[in-house]
Amino acid sequence: MIWAALVALIAVPVALATASPWLAYRGFAYITGGFAGIFALCLLLAQPLLAAGYLPGLRGPKGRLWHRRAGIALVTLTALHVAGLWVTSPPDTLDALLLRSPTPFSVWGFISLWGIAATALLVALRRKLPPRRWRWAHNALAALVVLATVLHAVQIEGAMELISKWTLCIAALAATVAALIDLRLLRR
Repeated sequence: MIWAALVALIAVPVALATASPWLAYRGFAYITGGFAGIFALCLLLAQPLLAAGYLPGLRGPKGRLWHRRAGIALVTLTALHVAGLWVTSPPDTLDALLLRSPTPFSVWGFISLWGIAATALLVALRRKLPPRRWRWAHNALAALVVLATVLHAVQIEGAMELISKWTLCIAALAATVAALIDLRLLRR
């Protein structure tokens, strides 16, 4: 049941996005970058489920292993998202990266991008930090990344269909809140 819901929450928005009329006028780099962003958003739903052990068959060390692999995929997809947008329009991408863009969703994309980069750096430094401090920082960054990404995604009028995008975003937020409460408050 949980797996079926997860697959539906991810597959429906992706399938609807592939049929979007917005794609007819876009180049390969824009489409690749856009779908990298969509897949990254999908991973933000799976990440807290893996970390908290909510997915049957992927609990405990196996779930944490897949959480790390999904984290690597998230960093890769984010880089691909930015690269695709850079190839499509370097001035617009540069404005977004320098916070000069007039579009509000750029600010949330900027925060999400650097939150993901900070999380990757934090993961690389895991063995050099006290576990309790590392876990608190990782969870805080994860919450920031999910919130910023959702705010970034819902403000964009693009290939994603509105209702499935909102459903995916709400599911990612709910999964993150549930996992953070469960891991921080119930499993100390």
